[in-house]
Amino acid sequence: MRRFQAIHNYTNVHNSNSILNIKNNPDFDWRLVRSFLAVLDQGSLLAAARVLNVSQPTLGRHITELESQLASVLFERTGRGLVPTRTALQLAEAARQMQDGALQLSRTLAGAQAQAGGTVRITASVPVAVQLLPPILLALRLALPDIQIEIVSSNQVSNLLRREADIAIRMVRPDQTSLVAKKLGEAAVGAYAHRRYLARRGVPAQPIDLLQHELIGSDTDPTIRQGFAAMGTPVPREAFALRSDDLLVQWQAVRAGLGVGFFTDYQAQTDPEVLPVLAGQLQIPPLPVWLAVHREIRTSRHIRAVFDFLAAALPDALSAGAAVRYPSGSSH
Repeated sequence: MRRFQAIHNYTNVHNSNSILNIKNNPDFDWRLVRSFLAVLDQGSLLAAARVLNVSQPTLGRHITELESQLASVLFERTGRGLVPTRTALQLAEAARQMQDGALQLSRTLAGAQAQAGGTVRITASVPVAVQLLPPILLALRLALPDIQIEIVSSNQVSNLLRREADIAIRMVRPDQTSLVAKKLGEAAVGAYAHRRYLARRGVPAQPIDLLQHELIGSDTDPTIRQGFAAMGTPVPREAFALRSDDLLVQWQAVRAGLGVGFFTDYQAQTDPEVLPVLAGQLQIPPLPVWLAVHREIRTSRHIRAVFDFLAAALPDALSAGAAVRYPSGSSH
């Protein structure tokens, strides 16, 4: 507004209508003002081009374009260089105010971008939020102490679309075009049981033996039953002694010794008393892990800082989880 007001203050000069035309032109190239002032101060296209580090023909085009938009001659071409016309001298002060305003705006934006502080809201599934993220968030806090983190435990991608979160960690690739997604790796999945349960019920020797055990799985989610069907052993819902769609409920049930459950390796490694069963015998597809952010806000400095940190840290956490599979037979 300051640069526009500066032009308005000069509407009493001879070419006021031309200036107002620039004011009302949303496509006006403000680089023309910088070129105009450089030529005015240096007295020639060559000297001004050196100051601005642009070519002399480019600078000449800028002056010609500005003169065309103003419908006024700004410089008289003489053998000794360029001599400003009365119109150019009348425009000079307004142009300098415009330039000062642009420089102030640039400094303000640079200062704002330099500040990495702020709040970033992350949405993730409950197991990720509860068991995978906390150590990463500790490292994030130490690296970026000016950023506050909010965690939303949810599997709904709509959290991101409705701007209820800035960054999402998902086990399925978001297909919305407004989101930018990056695959970070895969989370291995296996069957696990507590040491006490295995001591009480014995250790399954082959996949079919699972049908003789107390299984823990989802209530409405058919993923585990589909996995059994893919192995050629369809099982009804009633085959699961405990059913819940809450993965933490399933996890705590396994830790209590209720039966055999199916979890990611990174989740299972949090309790060394929970041991893998049928390691290497169950062909359970790993879960892909995706990091997603809304396209329009990924350029925010503090959101981008957290996104980049998670993109670097999560693959290592997933690899560590996969490496902590206990040797087969350790459950005996």
